[in-house]
Amino acid sequence: MHKLTAPVLYIAGNYNIDLIMGTLAQWPLPGTEVMLEHSALRPGGSAGNCALALAAMQIPHRTIGCQGDDAFTAWLAAQFPGSAERWPQYSCETSLTVAVTHPDKERSFLSNYGHITRLSAEDVLAQLPERATAGDIVLLCGTFLCTALLPDYPGLLRTLRQRGFQVAVDTGWPPQSWDPALREAVNQWLADCDWLLLNEVETLGLAAMSDLPQAARSLASRLSGRGGCIVKCGADGAWWWTAERGDRAAVKPVEVIDTIGAGDSFNAGFLAGLLSGQPAAQALRWATPLPRTPLVPPPPLSRLANPATPY
Repeated sequence: MHKLTAPVLYIAGNYNIDLIMGTLAQWPLPGTEVMLEHSALRPGGSAGNCALALAAMQIPHRTIGCQGDDAFTAWLAAQFPGSAERWPQYSCETSLTVAVTHPDKERSFLSNYGHITRLSAEDVLAQLPERATAGDIVLLCGTFLCTALLPDYPGLLRTLRQRGFQVAVDTGWPPQSWDPALREAVNQWLADCDWLLLNEVETLGLAAMSDLPQAARSLASRLSGRGGCIVKCGADGAWWWTAERGDRAAVKPVEVIDTIGAGDSFNAGFLAGLLSGQPAAQALRWATPLPRTPLVPPPPLSRLANPATPY
């Protein structure tokens, strides 16, 4: 395939449609109906949200995914121009998530299986160059939702390392929840992962620990040693942990409408900082203002490229 010459961030995983509705104070009884004040139909998924944030920041990136063959297929692909035409097509429905927001800003999600469960390691590798350019990063998202891809993670990450890519993974929370077998399966590929991008509960769940710094250091010690474990803590900012130390970036208080995609926007900002040559601690500080609200635009690329420019 055609090779881009500048460092590129490749985002592979769950590109789907989000139907966001709110605000729901309590679930309706079975057989009843409620009306909600807000709704929005938009492209989403962890990979999709990250790609949209990168596009807004004008960061070089390419989307890697697949697609179904229903009425939503063309619309979803049109939201990611330039690379969605390379997505392989499967005979199935488009993946859809209904996200319900609650008064405390928390969210509940209802998802079908759809096309993202068909994405394979072969699909991912076929959309990547055989050799990475220096600085290229592959971000894998929606680990536990892309069910056909999940068993092939060990081999996929090894191949990505062999091709010269930096590798970042945002697993998300497993729908089946954590258990010893799933933790062991993840451990099989952590050594080939440079950056693990998790929130607090995901960090504690994967590490099977109740102390966040201890859990993050434990996970960081299992990684490649070329990056670290990033823990996204919402209003408390974010942490970068290695096996030996931690570094925190705070975030300014802000009023939000919903927090859907906040962690994905953080991923975009952090990895964009790395892509532009910033050290990890600086990239962490650039990323923390981004998970705000879809109504607030992210900082332009020039600010990411120049650490002296205040946000």
